Amino acid sequence: MRKTLKYVPMKKLLVVYNTMTGGTEQMARAAADGASSDQAVRVNLIRASKAGANELLESDGYIFATPENLAAMSGLMKDFFDRTYYPALERIRGRPYAILICAGSDGENAARQIARIATGWRLKPIAEPLIICTHAQTPERALAPKTIGAADLERCREIGATIAAGLALGIY
Repeated sequence: MRKTLKYVPMKKLLVVYNTMTGGTEQMARAAADGASSDQAVRVNLIRASKAGANELLESDGYIFATPENLAAMSGLMKDFFDRTYYPALERIRGRPYAILICAGSDGENAARQIARIATGWRLKPIAEPLIICTHAQTPERALAPKTIGAADLERCREIGATIAAGLALGIY
């Protein structure tokens, strides 16, 4: 007896990020690397300024990564959400997401802002927001290039791998 193979479409994970000093980009790339380890998931790593509603609509899950700027998400990340919120509303309900924040102080407000937007879209969080605090509190340190430590980058990879595995297995 011959078995018929069932076609399972490849899942797509969108990693949207903004960075000014490189820290958030390192985190987003680590998450994308972790997700790319699953051959059943295609990862689209894209800057917030270049991402639009089409990228959201074409994806099965999301990682939103932003620096904390003035106790909020970055302006370009906010711009991404402003441009995509209504075009995606009611069209991405139930999809999984995660948040990565590169913070100078605590990052909680930036995470809250993104979580509120995701709640409006009716997305499902797959983990608590991952906030990496650089303690950059002076103008010089805030504007200096950032280096995220290996242990924190591994945490980002784990977030990426977790969401990718859930997508591939059909859990989300």
